[in-house]
Amino acid sequence: MKDPGLENAHKGPHIPLPVQEPKKRRLSPGIAFSAVLVSAALAFPLYQAGVYFAATLNPPPKESQKTVEAPIKDAEWRNMTASLESASSAYRGHVGIYLKDLHTGKTWQYNPDRLFPSASLIKLPIMAAVFEKIKAGELTLDTQITLSRQNRWGGSGSLKWVRDGTALSVMEILYKMITESDNTATRMFIDHMGLDFLQQEFSRLGLLYTKIYPEGLSLSSGRVRRENYTTAREMAGILERIYDGELISRDSSEQMLEVLKHNKSRNRLRRGLPIGWEIGHKTGLLRRSCHDVGIIFSPRGDYIIAVLTSNVPNYSSAKNFISMVAKLTYKYYRIDADYAQSRANTASTVCEI
Repeated sequence: MKDPGLENAHKGPHIPLPVQEPKKRRLSPGIAFSAVLVSAALAFPLYQAGVYFAATLNPPPKESQKTVEAPIKDAEWRNMTASLESASSAYRGHVGIYLKDLHTGKTWQYNPDRLFPSASLIKLPIMAAVFEKIKAGELTLDTQITLSRQNRWGGSGSLKWVRDGTALSVMEILYKMITESDNTATRMFIDHMGLDFLQQEFSRLGLLYTKIYPEGLSLSSGRVRRENYTTAREMAGILERIYDGELISRDSSEQMLEVLKHNKSRNRLRRGLPIGWEIGHKTGLLRRSCHDVGIIFSPRGDYIIAVLTSNVPNYSSAKNFISMVAKLTYKYYRIDADYAQSRANTASTVCEI
């Protein structure tokens, strides 16, 4: 896999957590010092409790409930999915696709439960597992983890060039793992949390086919004894729960989605969409498998698309195929000039009346 740039390798964006400030009171120096220590110790738990009760008493509306002026029509959906079916059956490799319109609920699938080597898509449920640890109070986004020689891993990412003994925050490691698909960042989390915990967490997330084994983490281009598999349906399911604010917690889901939106990949799904369209996504590429799964925010409604391929002729053809799939959806989810003009004319007529 191609390495991203190495600039600022040990740095990642820091998303500070809000801290509930104690009320100011006139206290003696000794009592004031004790109060500061207690406040520091309780700040994050109090913040978590506040978020929980605020969400319970006054839950924000789901993204899927937002107003969409021109949702995709049934005839357009049929034409689009017919094009997707034709393109998928013609590709010289195995294909699995799961598509869901998050406004209308329309779905289309092509081999949604076929097993594919997960490659770097495994980092999606690993990210969820990290947030489960945060929810349990065993980690925070500011927790420092020290990079050691045994964490260092080849392939994608810039952390492999960082000096041993460097301490990085959980947020920095998460950002590297998702936006650069950094393998060293992934290894740091695996070593910190343990494979046993991850295997249990994958099951707790309801993943039936998405597994994680040490052999499947190998970067070998050849077959391995136990592969890490996944499916288009399960990857799309994770994304939908993030979109709905239901993966781990609403706050966790929002933070995961924000990280996914900063993915640095500019090929595959991203390349098939116009500039200005927002997408939160994760790519994967290993052992003749090439994937991209994402949430796309379009003018005619948000949608999830998971495109997985294996036994591909070459990676270039697979990337081009995934870009073509994205372009086919764009053709139907865009608002073209004719439609925009018709809406403007309608608005003008209403104003004149």
